[in-house]
Amino acid sequence: MILLTGFEPFGDQSVNPSWTAALRARDILRSEGYKVEAVELPCVFGESASVLLAAVESLAPDVVLSAGLAGGRERLSLERVAINCDDARIPDNKGKRPIDEEVVPGGPAAYFSTLPIKASLRNLQIAGIKGEISQSAGTYVCNHVFYALMHALATRDGVRGGFVHLPYLPEQVPEGSATPSMPLDAMAAGIAVVVRTAVQAPVDGPKASKVPIPR
Repeated sequence: MILLTGFEPFGDQSVNPSWTAALRARDILRSEGYKVEAVELPCVFGESASVLLAAVESLAPDVVLSAGLAGGRERLSLERVAINCDDARIPDNKGKRPIDEEVVPGGPAAYFSTLPIKASLRNLQIAGIKGEISQSAGTYVCNHVFYALMHALATRDGVRGGFVHLPYLPEQVPEGSATPSMPLDAMAAGIAVVVRTAVQAPVDGPKASKVPIPR
């Protein structure tokens, strides 16, 4: 079982490509025989993590890939590290704006993604999709969800998880603007590439297992 998540729109945006891309990636992967569910998360500190962890509990997925928007980036960003810090530049969708607070009080300073991010990057490049490995998921709701996910999965043997940031959709960028964007089809295809890679190579490096996840 694969669990994909994306966020509801936030700020002044009427759409969040992380959710629309997650839905389309779900359909792509289902057409290939994978068991996949997609869940939309609220862009709210606390609530977003609660919705995600409830889905993990009820669906018992083998792989969890959460996605979020990072407007201004031009590539699909494979996040390496989630940090135990909420530090909001702007309020979330319910007006919460934590400053220098821990995601999980007393939790570890950080967690690493347990998805094969280097192998995923290689497969994105083979597929002609712009990708990169990012060393920072920020300190907004995206990182909040990423950290909460990895904290929960730390006690679930064999369940792997990670986070990807997506650019704006072309329709979110003003005409004539130099702000990067990416078509929805490319984002969805990129998410599907990461999931397929996780199925075939649970970890990066020479010890990576090749045992596939049952469909």
